[in-house]
Amino acid sequence: MASEEELFASVDALLNEEPHLPPPAERARLREAAGITQARLATALKTTTQSVKNWENGRSEPKSPRLDAYQRLLNGWAAKYPAPGAAPAASIAATAPAASTEPGASTVETAGAPQAPAVPAAAPTRPAIRPAATSRRPATKKAAQPAADPRFPHGPLAVLDGDGCAYGVDGIVLDCPATTVVELVEWTLRKSGLGAPKLNRYGKDSDPLIVLTAAAAVKLGLPERLEGHEQRRSLRLPEDHPVVKQVVKAKWRLTQRGFGPWARIYRKAQGRERQCVQLAILSWDALDERSWPGVAEMEPPDIARVLGVYARRVITPRGSTAVSGLELMTALRPPTRATQEPTTGNWVPGHNPGSLGTDPMDPAPPEATPEHPVVVNSGWTGGFLNEEAYQWVRPVDLLTDEECTLPYAVGLDLNTAFLAAAARLVVGLSAPDHFHAPKFNPKIPGSWLVDLSHVEMDPRLPSPFTPDGTRPTGPAWYQTHTVAYAQELGYDVHPVEAYLRRETGAYLDPWHDRLKTAYVDTLADLGVTRELSDTEFLAAMERHKDVDPALAAVLAAIKATVKGGIGKLRERPQGRKYKEGERWPALQRPTWRPDIRAAVISKARVNMHRKMRNMATMTDLYPLAVLSDCVVYPSPGDSPLDFLPYAASGKPQPGAFRLGPTPGLAKLEGVQTMLWAVDLMEQGYNPARHIKGGDAVLDEGE
Repeated sequence: MASEEELFASVDALLNEEPHLPPPAERARLREAAGITQARLATALKTTTQSVKNWENGRSEPKSPRLDAYQRLLNGWAAKYPAPGAAPAASIAATAPAASTEPGASTVETAGAPQAPAVPAAAPTRPAIRPAATSRRPATKKAAQPAADPRFPHGPLAVLDGDGCAYGVDGIVLDCPATTVVELVEWTLRKSGLGAPKLNRYGKDSDPLIVLTAAAAVKLGLPERLEGHEQRRSLRLPEDHPVVKQVVKAKWRLTQRGFGPWARIYRKAQGRERQCVQLAILSWDALDERSWPGVAEMEPPDIARVLGVYARRVITPRGSTAVSGLELMTALRPPTRATQEPTTGNWVPGHNPGSLGTDPMDPAPPEATPEHPVVVNSGWTGGFLNEEAYQWVRPVDLLTDEECTLPYAVGLDLNTAFLAAAARLVVGLSAPDHFHAPKFNPKIPGSWLVDLSHVEMDPRLPSPFTPDGTRPTGPAWYQTHTVAYAQELGYDVHPVEAYLRRETGAYLDPWHDRLKTAYVDTLADLGVTRELSDTEFLAAMERHKDVDPALAAVLAAIKATVKGGIGKLRERPQGRKYKEGERWPALQRPTWRPDIRAAVISKARVNMHRKMRNMATMTDLYPLAVLSDCVVYPSPGDSPLDFLPYAASGKPQPGAFRLGPTPGLAKLEGVQTMLWAVDLMEQGYNPARHIKGGDAVLDEGE
């Protein structure tokens, strides 16, 4: 029998073997609980984002002195954000009031955007969680996992079916006794345990989302379908509908959009308390098939899984993916933060540096749209920015005999090209100032009137300055990146005038970082990882949609969030009743910023042209056509491997198109015969639109 001394020695040995840091998963949980991105943590620790990812997935460990700094940070976060179940209930209850009164909590209510409810210190009564045997979720799914935030033990959302089962994330099934919309709202806020923590310390928690199946909608007194002749997005219940009357009678409110496919039901804030629930009605086409392929037809547990993964990796859906993309920008860069008045010492809402603020901002006339009041009221006739995605086809008479005898046309698609362009993109944060004959500065974001018609380009390439690839014929308005590219090509530029912004910043950085991580992680879950060779990558991409249809739908939604979010920055007026010169609702948002949209698209188009130019230099190959982020090349084989440039070592040549799963790298879009491509070109059609084998549509997210 072992002696006491031997036992203590064994225990001490185990203690000495204990890791210096918490487990990798706990490191990630603590960082996310603090609302810090991997990129921001990497900056603080003077390392790379990839190193932080490696620490959080257990692939590597930091070394001193970075190890000590990282441990100190994790210890601080662990004290502020204990793991669920780690702290006694009394401790959690005691800290709730303090959390609600911390200086970082903003008290400003943004117009039309309800704030999340404050959670009382005492935990509300929770509904029963049904045993797995009574749910419809597949037996292969994991059991419920501990919530990252003890205030929201059941995750961000639930899908309610007609039998009263509310299907949440991680296989949770809740009993919902509600038979009216008002009862559903009150159950959600008081008993469901649904919601999600804020993404930024100065932001707001996400409102709980309840998704209604057709059966649930009918049970609650709603019509199974919304009928009408207007656009789907503008359909809503009439104000005299019984359900709308019930909501108003119970002293609840609807936003200006009314009771449509995505409805927000809330009560006016009292102090810091805000109560808001969002509803999405599946049979009213809340989940657009283009953004959420196949999701509306899934079983409720699978819908909850798709939306739950999206909510945790991106944001709790707040409308279309375009709306969610725009809301994510604000959630990650809140317009206000708590600041202390020097005279009184009181905490008041103040501007959050790096954000777009709370007030809408009129664009410069050339950045606006023709119907905008700035243009109509001023009589502006000086032209407009035309920074759009490529839609170009090479003239057929510029095809060589050698190209025409090649057997294949191969389409390459750049992964989330707009997202790649948003990386480290400096944009204007203040109002535009007008300048005459300014000296061009590539570091200042803005719009420049300059003549680029003298720039000579190979006619087998599109012009980098126009969306249709034609050569400019005289002075025109361009965004900074477009003019800077002319300088990069070795040409002098002499702007006639410009609208520039003095205050600048990388506003989209956290948005880019979160969406990039979501995209890469979701692809990795589908078997497409960075470690694959190019051959393995192409094979994995060919089958990734069949690996897990639910995660494939999440991936599609992430891509739609990128394009839609950028498109929303210049949302045009909707509806036939609109008259030119009137202000439309989107103009009331600080995020109506056509100049930021132009900056993203300009950089994306320049990036595409630079790669095509480098391809021509390295391989003497020229594209047949370009459509947004898809480019078609003639090829001796039916694979990108047959024409992409590789070094003698087998590594891809930098500067040209490269295959891979990260934003900005390429994947195979489709393969057709060269005869097919030439035939389309002769008829005036764009092969890049149809190379996939269907009627692809250019989607700018507007």
